[in-house]
Amino acid sequence: MTTAKSYVYGLGRRKAATATARLYKGKGNITINDKAALDYLSGNKTYLAEITDPLALVSKQKDYDITILVKGGGLAGQVDAIKLAISKALVTEAPDLRPVLKKAGLIKRDPREKERKKYGLRSARKREQFSKR
Repeated sequence: MTTAKSYVYGLGRRKAATATARLYKGKGNITINDKAALDYLSGNKTYLAEITDPLALVSKQKDYDITILVKGGGLAGQVDAIKLAISKALVTEAPDLRPVLKKAGLIKRDPREKERKKYGLRSARKREQFSKR
């Protein structure tokens, strides 16, 4: 019989992306959709640094192994969703970290979404050029 590892869960959303993060006690390994984080992010170290911002802020980079499942959206939206998911999981683990993460703006969800196209227009707001004559 296998023993289930205990973890802390966090959910993050941004644009069309949804990310779930599980924080396990560990050595600091980050896995995104069963791939190493740097491989999933196409070697982009800026995105990797952005994902680890919540951990760096509370200086717990080497305390947790993180498993992330992310769906939908593009890479930038996914990175923001992952960042929010990790922040929420950290707050669940240690509620005393909430003021620090909140002051840094890592707990609030970014509500901006793509605006839908309206009928009679070219896109969401773009119109045909007005002609007086």
